[in-house]
Amino acid sequence: MIHRGVVCVFLLAGFLATALAQPAGDTEKSVQIVRTDTAPVIDGVLDEEVWTRAGSLDDFHEIQPIEYDPAAELTQVFLLHDSENLYIGAKLMDSQPDEIVSQILRQGSNVNDDDYFSVILDPFFDRRNGYLFRLNPNGVREEALYKNTTQTNFDWVGIWQARASVQEDGWVAEMVIPFKTLSFDPENDTWGINFTREIARTRERMGWVSRTRSQNPSVAGTVVGLEGLEQGMGLDVVPSLSATESKDFDVDGNVTDTEPSLDVFYKFTPAMTGVLTLNTDFSATEVDDRQVNLTRFSLFFPEKRDFFLQDADIFEFGALSSRGFGGFGAADQNGRPFFSRKIGLGASRTPVDINAGAKLTGRVGRWNLGVLDIEQDALGDLDATNLFVGRVSANVLEESNVGFIVTDGDPQSNLDNTLMGVDFRYLNTRLPNGRSAEGDVWYQNSDTPGLVGDDEAFGLGLRIRSPDKFSGDFKYVEMGDDFNPALGFANRVGIREVRGNLNYTYRPRGKWYRAIFGGPTFQRSERLLDGSLQSELVRFRVMGFNNNGDRAHFHCQREREGLITPFTIYSAQDPEPEVVIQPGLYEFDSCRINGETGNQRRFSGSLSYETGDFYNGERRSYAPGFIWRPSEHFALDVTYQVDDVVLPEGSFTTRLTRLRSELVFSSTLSWVNLVQWDNDSGVLGINSRLHWIPQAGREVYLVLNHNLEDLHGNREFHSMGADLTAKVNYTFRF
Repeated sequence: MIHRGVVCVFLLAGFLATALAQPAGDTEKSVQIVRTDTAPVIDGVLDEEVWTRAGSLDDFHEIQPIEYDPAAELTQVFLLHDSENLYIGAKLMDSQPDEIVSQILRQGSNVNDDDYFSVILDPFFDRRNGYLFRLNPNGVREEALYKNTTQTNFDWVGIWQARASVQEDGWVAEMVIPFKTLSFDPENDTWGINFTREIARTRERMGWVSRTRSQNPSVAGTVVGLEGLEQGMGLDVVPSLSATESKDFDVDGNVTDTEPSLDVFYKFTPAMTGVLTLNTDFSATEVDDRQVNLTRFSLFFPEKRDFFLQDADIFEFGALSSRGFGGFGAADQNGRPFFSRKIGLGASRTPVDINAGAKLTGRVGRWNLGVLDIEQDALGDLDATNLFVGRVSANVLEESNVGFIVTDGDPQSNLDNTLMGVDFRYLNTRLPNGRSAEGDVWYQNSDTPGLVGDDEAFGLGLRIRSPDKFSGDFKYVEMGDDFNPALGFANRVGIREVRGNLNYTYRPRGKWYRAIFGGPTFQRSERLLDGSLQSELVRFRVMGFNNNGDRAHFHCQREREGLITPFTIYSAQDPEPEVVIQPGLYEFDSCRINGETGNQRRFSGSLSYETGDFYNGERRSYAPGFIWRPSEHFALDVTYQVDDVVLPEGSFTTRLTRLRSELVFSSTLSWVNLVQWDNDSGVLGINSRLHWIPQAGREVYLVLNHNLEDLHGNREFHSMGADLTAKVNYTFRF
């Protein structure tokens, strides 16, 4: 396999570097920033005299629905900086100010369905990495890291301040982004920068620079004149204190625990950050949304813990977190060499304490460096262990990179484990006719005691994006039977897999709809051992359309599943029997229709319905849901998912109910409740979070978790356990 993997690396790298490396020759936009000795007051009103001397721009164009059409409303952006902060002001004119959408008031919420103004920063001007800062008319902040250049990670949290105000001719956004929050090259006075504005009621998106209806660090203009920037000592000290009272109803006992923790961030240089965490506490982290799994393969849950999210983009490998048109879910993540959710969880997903951790991340010239070292505590039969990840990559060509990764340790067993991998990622966003191309090729090798067979994996992929007409992607992966990324994510190994998608989009002018799209998707996975089929899917999206946030699509598909061992598809609650599908080759067809209305409305809804064959029986699924926002102070989100399955081996119905309510007192104080129940586990989970953010970097939580169990499926719930946690953290910046 090494020979084939190396050949594939060189063939794809050569093809991408030569055949696709022809830039489109577009003209870059640039703006000169102005240095000021007088900092503006961040109050959402651009009335200080200093703003009249700022660098400015107003040449926005439409991105959605028709790229490069004139913008419907005027947007003016103003730029200032001093030695410590970047100041951004924006006047967002609106001919219908009463129709401005500003439903979100809870800090930390997604504001994608409101009117918003956002800024993309590429401080290293490498066209590969960067930050996104977004603001809605209520002054709700949202921020993200870019990973793999074109993807965003909104779980990252950065410290910055902003205010906004709605006025008689539109609204105003005002931001201050401390240089202490960013990593950058102090020798470079030119950064990549871009701006976006969304008018939610019409779903019109406008921007300064765009290509292929997209904006990211590779698609941006420049800001010139960022000189004399300082980060002070570059030291952030974040002490936290949490007090928890837990109750186990089986033993009728209470346990009270008070835990201090400490996170220290130090910038050795403006581009190189070290992080130290002691007695790490994740008690206030949001809980995962439950999922129903009717497949043989484990599900994927994203990382939400702040310590692991800081500079998480540096640890990205290949394009193993990129998703194609097919929407394969966890299969899109299969083979990741490093997945931080593995740390701090035992084999049965039981939380394991992290005693200490250290991380060093940054950039030096063309090089990107990430090192992570974790001391994980013992739990039961699991010994305390040290976990290590090292990642280095180099920027090559105009927008591409080549890199190496190594991991050591297994957080869920007492065995040693080591993995090494190399990858090459190609990106070209400047192809003719607004197209862009992405390609990746990678190779990994793991070493685990007792596994002496095929422990290698390699893959390659190619994605072509176009604003209309044809787009597509292709992926090929091989993973040996003994490939074991103990610090990564692999939900199926010992396979050879091919995936492909082809999508055609038609964007008319002057129609009631904005786009019609459709096309085929293909996936086949077969076992390396004997070439037998593991799974196969052929799907054709017959029609899909979207208009002003309203979307619908219809598809039909044929699946084939090859089972070589019995598959327990349903572990029923007592007294119902388990449902076990026997080995064999199964082929079944189904069709699905999805529809949803735009979430910019006070009331929005969604519905999906699927019917057809399932293994040697039948399946019918439906999932209605709605979101009601009568005001910015309250929201109710309800979803219900049902799968009715009839098989010769037995029939069963899975149900998943999720209810989320938000009571928002102000942009700094909110109370969020999440109730989830599924009849597979029989557990009713309640998570209630009172969250106060007096200022970015200073937070107070009161979190209640209470689990109740329906032991016999008769809706008689009994308390299993509960815990109440009060936590406070405070960031000191030096």
